[in-house]
Amino acid sequence: MCTSILYTAGDCYFGRNLDLEVSFGQEVVITPRDYRFNFRQMPALDHHYAIIGMALVQDNYPLYFDGANEEGLGMAGLNFAGPAHYFPVDDHKDNVSPFEFIPYILGQCKNVVEAKQLLKKLNLVKINFSDHLQLSPLHWLIADRSGKSIVVESTVSGLHVYDNSVNVLTNNPEFPGQLTNLANYQSISPEQPTNGLAPNIKIGFYSRGLGSRMLPGGMDSQSRFVKEVFTLQHAPAGASEVENVTNYFHCLHAVEQQKGLDEVAPNTFEHTIYSDGINLSTGTFYYTTYANHQINAVSLQHADLNNNTLAPFPLREQQSINMQN
Repeated sequence: MCTSILYTAGDCYFGRNLDLEVSFGQEVVITPRDYRFNFRQMPALDHHYAIIGMALVQDNYPLYFDGANEEGLGMAGLNFAGPAHYFPVDDHKDNVSPFEFIPYILGQCKNVVEAKQLLKKLNLVKINFSDHLQLSPLHWLIADRSGKSIVVESTVSGLHVYDNSVNVLTNNPEFPGQLTNLANYQSISPEQPTNGLAPNIKIGFYSRGLGSRMLPGGMDSQSRFVKEVFTLQHAPAGASEVENVTNYFHCLHAVEQQKGLDEVAPNTFEHTIYSDGINLSTGTFYYTTYANHQINAVSLQHADLNNNTLAPFPLREQQSINMQN
């Protein structure tokens, strides 16, 4: 399970929570412009936009969980078990395996408009990376620094591209169903409620925050979707990069999963392995991990983007506590 968002506060910040029961040894990886991407059914990409994001490097191939390119286009793949469906090769379409999808889009597109054009002929095909690394059932959030985002879902009825006015994605059900479900929560507000129950009777408030008393708080994907839409829509804009990055991570951490609360197998619990976000204008990639909530950063601008070697940055997992006495 996962949550991905686009937060706008002057600049746009894009990223996600990765919620799983096991870590894959992922790290922050910069792919330079000249790094060769070999695709299974499409021509190789020798020259493309530089990419930074969270990836597992396997056989010198960066398997990106999420990332963004130097032009400010971001993309994240989230679990979509059940509805997700991948197809056989179609000679009349551009056949891309889901493990190639992020570099295929981020390597060639500057923004959501260009991504939509590339998606018109796309066919997500069922080709595993290897026998040991099989495809995951995913759908994707794609966003750019204009503040726009789309959702891409491949189901049995075909490839669907949805404009995303709320800039949030979690997991099941299919995205239109998530939007429809928001209608059940339109009365939620940061303000104290008005008395519609008995307008002629004075009813006191026993607590602050009663306007949000019906806000879902579960670990399930629909609850996280509703809570994150509410959180993101009311998130303040800061006066500096530090304030905005802090606000951004508060948005993601509002729906993070703690160990011990979401059992997926006997004595096995899903949790938020990492949270990340990239400033789509500056190319600075920020992250926290479950064990370390200190915000760490890797800058795309500080890297050599014209070589042909991947640049990995292992995650800093050890908690850093500032002792004041």
